[in-house]
Amino acid sequence: MIRRHGTGKVEVREQMRGGAGSVTIEHLWQPDEVIAKTRLFARLTLAPGAGIGFHEHAGEDEVYVILSGSGVVTEGGTRTSVTVGDTILTGNGAGHAIEAVGAEPLVLLAVIMTYG
Repeated sequence: MIRRHGTGKVEVREQMRGGAGSVTIEHLWQPDEVIAKTRLFARLTLAPGAGIGFHEHAGEDEVYVILSGSGVVTEGGTRTSVTVGDTILTGNGAGHAIEAVGAEPLVLLAVIMTYG
């Protein structure tokens, strides 16, 4: 199955999980379209200065793949710069936050897979 760029359901969340600014979420695949236990499969665009606040993942893994822009990820109290091609894995019980830094939006692929 092929889904063309720009044709997924789009939503904008303000101050997502307590973060600053707005995050645009383009749902590339809905959970009922994927056989594997997947809660989210989306392209996220964080406006410059925007972020997703710290949150934990119980019973699931989340993977980010940085597609464009640059950002800072916070994990376990450590802030780490990320850029195009970097991947981030947050596993069961761990938490993270991410924010866009620089003048351009931070665009990433986000996939949340559930256990069981």
